[in-house]
Amino acid sequence: MYCYAASSDSIVSSNGQEDHVSMGANAATKLYRIMDNLEHILAIELMNAAQGIDFRRPAKTSPVLERFLHEYRKEVPFVKEDIVMYKEIHKTVAFLNRTKFDY
Repeated sequence: MYCYAASSDSIVSSNGQEDHVSMGANAATKLYRIMDNLEHILAIELMNAAQGIDFRRPAKTSPVLERFLHEYRKEVPFVKEDIVMYKEIHKTVAFLNRTKFDY
């Protein structure tokens, strides 16, 4: 749905001349939705990576990642049993949005 150019939704007007500029708003809307999806995909990837690292404890990763995970785990705890994950996904999205990545 979002993978094709917005200009392909344009209709013929003015003797076969399509106005591709008129599709700019549609393209921007698609981009907004894609970015929202990407934000959630990255949050899910972070949740999975953090869980995987915690499953391997007491093994450690790099000092930078350990600090990052320490901050992340203050907001999103280790999942010990099956739960509905949407709250953790939203917490992770919020964490990613406010975290300054200057490592």
